Formats: sequence, structure tokens, C-alpha cells
Amino acid sequence: VHLIPVNPIREDGLNPKSRKRIMPDLLTEPPAIDPVYEAHVYCNIPTIAERSMEGHAPHYFKLVSVQVLIRHGDRYPLYAIPKTKRPDIDCTLLPSRKPSHPQLEAFIKHMSKGSAAQMDGALSSLPRYPSHLLCEMGELTQTGVVQHLRNGQLLREIYINKHKLLQSDWTAKQLYLETTGKSRTLQSALALLYTFLPDFDWKKINMRHQWSTIFCSGSCDCPMRNHYLEEEQRRQYSLRVKNNDLEKIYVDMAKIVGIPTRQLRASNPIDSLLCYFCHNVSFPCTQTGCIGMEHFKVIKRHQLEDERERQEKKLYFLYALLATHPLLNQTVNRLQRIAEGKKEEVFVLYSAHDVTLSPVLSALGITEARFPRFAARLVFELWQDGKRPKEHFIRILYNGADVTFQTSFCKDYYKRSNKPMCPLEKFVNFVKRDMFLVFNSTSYYDACRRRPL
Repeated sequence: VHLIPVNPIREDGLNPKSRKRIMPDLLTEPPAIDPVYEAHVYCNIPTIAERSMEGHAPHYFKLVSVQVLIRHGDRYPLYAIPKTKRPDIDCTLLPSRKPSHPQLEAFIKHMSKGSAAQMDGALSSLPRYPSHLLCEMGELTQTGVVQHLRNGQLLREIYINKHKLLQSDWTAKQLYLETTGKSRTLQSALALLYTFLPDFDWKKINMRHQWSTIFCSGSCDCPMRNHYLEEEQRRQYSLRVKNNDLEKIYVDMAKIVGIPTRQLRASNPIDSLLCYFCHNVSFPCTQTGCIGMEHFKVIKRHQLEDERERQEKKLYFLYALLATHPLLNQTVNRLQRIAEGKKEEVFVLYSAHDVTLSPVLSALGITEARFPRFAARLVFELWQDGKRPKEHFIRILYNGADVTFQTSFCKDYYKRSNKPMCPLEKFVNFVKRDMFLVFNSTSYYDACRRRPL
């Protein structure tokens, strides 16, 4: 049985007593890593109702746009541990099975009518909800569907019911929906959308297909991005080789399953073990022995140490700036159009992966953020100042916590202003200009081609 520790730190890693402005206290010691607690946070099992800071602003501010970037929900592993029985997870949807949601049954019925939707290219051939008795590799689970039904419901209560972002007669042009070509991201988007706009008209749904996991669209040619990614992968490898505890665990696990150690490493066992852990299924056994919690803890602890070193070494940060510029540039251009009075694409949903969210968080300078859990959400809110209608501000929220003033471009503004959010132009200047300063460049094209000194 996995006992969930009671801990005063919230799931988003921030103290519950913090309110609008969350700044790291540089004098405190970093907390000791608890790999089991961190794994529970990552699983994000739907239990208690979530409190969030989305939609908070002074009464004279008007919400004019919301852009949401999500990671897909809980999924079956992408890798299998060789010579072991795959975890026995059922990927059919059963409203009577936990975790469930009051609208799960209605969601299943509505998804069966989805042929009227416009789905780009390969998306039209993907199933709209999971349905296999034994999950296929990478398939969204019932837990994953429920996580995003809850996300959609929470966002509806704030943005539709409270702030009236979309009226009941909303049009297709007011939405912008984009997903990668995996069933788990499409299904996650549809689950969130269903509770955000219950029983929506399928004819108004136009789901765009994004072939790149970093959503770089037509601006993907960036040699230096690839260079920094390769350097980051070398750093990862070097850290792994130096970890004697990790090596011993891999050798031990390889003996248990009867394969060479390098083959076990290549099968990425943490991905599979997290599935056993999140679904409370016993780790696999063979005639030689069982993989156990100690194996899991050592591998998970190394993963967390790797994340910490990644923040310090800056190679990933340089990769992240170049990887996320096309997506952030698209976001900024859209926010500028809306600030100028355009009424289109006021609600945006990008359904993506951990490898999409993680570099965005890094590029924005949100170093305190945890690695994206299942069904993580990053929200950009655009607000209009009712007293000065030409002035627009943004708030950035990660899993419901306001991280606006953790961003590199708004830390200094926070110190000088009493406004509860960040001027839009700060974000615009960061994306259009400041992102390239570290490369001694003035444009994305130049930064993608300029070798470091």
C-alpha cells in the first residue's frame, strides 16, 4: 500500500500561506528530496477538490483572453521493462470505477457523436477516448481522462461562470485548439473541453494538428537549439555515470529480469515503474526476485537530482529559449491582437507533453516549478485595466499557483510596483528581444545560427 504523506507544501510546491506574490526565500536551505512524495505529486491522482489562483484580479480589471498549455493526463508507459509482465491497467472508461467524475458518462456519450468536428489530417483517424481492456503503450487511462475533466470544470467555474469569457452563443472563431498527433493529447484536450464547454456543438470544434512536440510550427529550423540539446544530453549522461547508487540498482534490477544492464537502462524503467506506482500495482517479479520500492526510490531520486543540476548548468535553459520562442511568439502576437480589440481566439488550448511544458517554464525563468506532472496546466491570462482601458496586463499560473513574478521579465517590476500582475509589454519585449540577449543576437534566426564564443 502506498501511503501518501501529509505535507504542508501544496502539490504545486508552494507554501499554502503564500498569496498573490510568490518569491523564493534565498536564505532557506533547499528541502531534502523525498522521492516517494515527489512521485505522488507527479501522479496527480484526483482526490480532493483543488483550490487555484486563476481568475484573481482587482474588481475593476476585465479578463479578455486565456491561453492554456496542458500536459496530457495519466498514461500507460511508453516503454516496457523486458521479460516482465506489463502492468495490468484497464483503459476502458467505467463511471463506476475510481477515480471517476460526475460527467464521465456524459463525456463518453458526447465523444461518440464527434464525427462533425473538423480535425486536421491525422487527428481525424484517432479515437476520441481510450477504450482498450489492456492499455496500449502510451494510451490515456481513465485517471488521465478524469484529471482533465476536473481541469475543464475548474476553468469553467472561473472563466465562464465568473468572468464570462465566452457567452453561451460562442463561435468557432473564439477558440483556438491545437494538439500533437498522439491519441493521449487529443483525448486530454477533448476531456478538458467537454467540462469547460459542456455538450459543445461539434461543428464549432476545429482541432489543429501540431507535428512538433515543441510546437515550433514553421520555425523549426534551428541548428543551435539542437546543439544545446546535445550538450544537455551529455550532461545528463555524465551525471548518470557518476552515480554509484544508481549503477548498483541498475545492475541488481538487470539480474532480476535476466538482461544486460545497458538493455535495462535503454528500456527507461522509471517510466514503467511510475505506472505501477501511480496505479498502486505491485512492481514486477521474476523467478529471480522482485523489483521493489528501494529500486524505485534510487531511480526517482536520481531523476530529481538531474532536474536540480539541469537548473544550475544552464545548457537546458539555452536550449529552452530557442525551443520555445516560436510558441511564445505566437502567444504574444495573439495577446497583442486581442489587446488591440480583436475578438477572435480569446480561449486557446494547446494539448502537449512534458517535453513541451518543461522548456516553456525554463525559458520564462520559473525555476521554482516542479517538472510537469500528469495533466499539468500553464495558463496565460490577459487583463484590461478598467480605469485605463488601453493598459493590458498578464498573469501566468502553473497548476493554479500564480508564478507571474517568478518570471525573469517581471521580477524587477514586482519590486517597484503595487500592481498585482505584469504589464503586457514586459512579456512582449522579452519574447521579441530579450530572449536573444544571452546569445548576443537580436533575432531568433540569428540566435539559431550564432555559435557560442
